[in-house]
Amino acid sequence: MDHPLVSVCMPCHNAAEYVGEALDSLLNQTYPSIEIIVVDDGSSDEGPEVLQRYAARGVKVISASCGTASRARNRALEEAKGEYIKFMDADDVLSSECIAAQVDRVGGRDDAIATAKWGRFYNADLGTLRLTPEPNWKDMESTEWLVEACIDCRGMMQAGMFLMPRRLVEKVGPWNETLTLIDDFEFFARVLSAAKEVLFCPEAVLYYRSGTPGTLSGQKSRAAYESMTESILLGTAQLLARRQDARARLAAANVCQHGVYDLYPHHRDLQRKLEARIKECGGSSVPPFGGRYFHALRPFIGWKLAKRLQKLVGR
Repeated sequence: MDHPLVSVCMPCHNAAEYVGEALDSLLNQTYPSIEIIVVDDGSSDEGPEVLQRYAARGVKVISASCGTASRARNRALEEAKGEYIKFMDADDVLSSECIAAQVDRVGGRDDAIATAKWGRFYNADLGTLRLTPEPNWKDMESTEWLVEACIDCRGMMQAGMFLMPRRLVEKVGPWNETLTLIDDFEFFARVLSAAKEVLFCPEAVLYYRSGTPGTLSGQKSRAAYESMTESILLGTAQLLARRQDARARLAAANVCQHGVYDLYPHHRDLQRKLEARIKECGGSSVPPFGGRYFHALRPFIGWKLAKRLQKLVGR
């Protein structure tokens, strides 16, 4: 039986505590033809020593001062030789059947990508995994998958979920190296806009580590919010270049509105950029998000004041 090579590209920066578990999950895959490429991006913890132990087990380790995860992913991609590409973060874990199931589903096509179930786990305990079923956990036309993921702003687009034909990745180009926060949204919006179909693999599971301090998703700097805004605008532009129907416009507007909620009350200039896209699309329908404190206050004082108070008290 033919087993085309799968290249797994992983950036690693100060992930010594987690990267071993991520690499073990790759080395324990049932699929027999995998190359693992890890770019150690200037780690100052014990990550380099951990990675050298895995280099002895066949993992290709590259030391490079990239500065961002997107640059590190692109550096790994330069070394990749596989017919299929998977990007994966250094703190996540894959089920042992994940890659085998995804390669089987794609079945040699160069216009389809495979995706997986996913769930969060906490405190380094895989037993805490809770799957988060989504409406797009099924085979779908690729832009409809993107619309479904965006329309309620809850769809996950984490890198480790996807297996992609190399030719499709080459068609859309590398990761945008100017982006940091939610760079995955812009990249996978390009991939999904270029593909024809998303094929769901119920046997494949991504274990998404949550509650880790210092992650990119937890960044709150001005530069991080600039990246978030640019990623949203570029990603929604990809969708709108393919589709201009009402459902696609609403999905694009809702993603932008979610960004406005996240930005408020800061960075008014970035909010205005997103609001302009919302207006172009005809308005949004996604409600404001927040914690228990926020939702208790919102009916009485409105979402803006409730958001200000939530940020003030940290709840």
